[in-house]
Amino acid sequence: MAGVGGPSERRPEPAEDRDETVDLFRAMGKQVKLLRERAGLTQRELGDRLGYGEDQISSLERGRRIPQPEFLDAADELLGAGGLLKAAKDDVVRAKAKARVKHPSWFRDFARLEAEAVERHDYETQTIPGLLQTEDYARAIFSIRQPLLDERTIEERVSARIERQEIFQRWPAPTLSFTLEEATLHRPYGGAKVLREQLRQLLSYGQLRNVRLQVMPTVTEDNPGFDGPLVLLTPKGRQQVAYLEVQGHSRLITDSEEVRVVAARYGIIRAQALTPRESLALIEKLVGDL
Repeated sequence: MAGVGGPSERRPEPAEDRDETVDLFRAMGKQVKLLRERAGLTQRELGDRLGYGEDQISSLERGRRIPQPEFLDAADELLGAGGLLKAAKDDVVRAKAKARVKHPSWFRDFARLEAEAVERHDYETQTIPGLLQTEDYARAIFSIRQPLLDERTIEERVSARIERQEIFQRWPAPTLSFTLEEATLHRPYGGAKVLREQLRQLLSYGQLRNVRLQVMPTVTEDNPGFDGPLVLLTPKGRQQVAYLEVQGHSRLITDSEEVRVVAARYGIIRAQALTPRESLALIEKLVGDL
């Protein structure tokens, strides 16, 4: 990614930084799994009781998702851990603070801004946005990328993508909107089962109070999104920026006039899309058809 104010940067694939905190997160995940199984609960049942999705619990138990302090508190009480999980909160917070960003170098500046965002608006044309992806869907995307990534890099990228979904657990909750081209809901990356679970996760995220999920029908005649995907991001206490990615290049836009143009285009795109209620109804129908 270009530095703030820079034009663009080629996306190289340098060797990834290795996250030395991964062992702690894996150990925490194993403890949660052991306690859950001792309590006789499935991942879905635990998620339902704590307000998390089954995929999120699965990712946490495998050490791919960082356990948040509020999760450790609630899980400790529900699973009768006797303070075992609560006692690890400080260690997890310190490890999280020390953890290196595991994204490729060109994406790291944007990832840092995203982590402190109070607003994020996303238009996607080819795939489900990364923030909404299940672990299996993300793995399928990284596995078919050209040039090919090695297995270790794929797993690190998947883990880093899932960790970004912590934004949904933050409070105060950021304002999030996603407008997806209808075609993204039909592309079976990873197969029909992976797509079905991905659509179910969309339904889950789309029901959050701070999230607006909309679908742009393929038959729409007045869609101004032909220039490609875009992201608008407002970090806390800072001006809105725009982020673009296309064909191996990324660009972070900070010029206020350029950002205004992108924001205006996104507003028109949202106006042409289905309403959030209509969009969730469409996705629910697609799940039933798979």
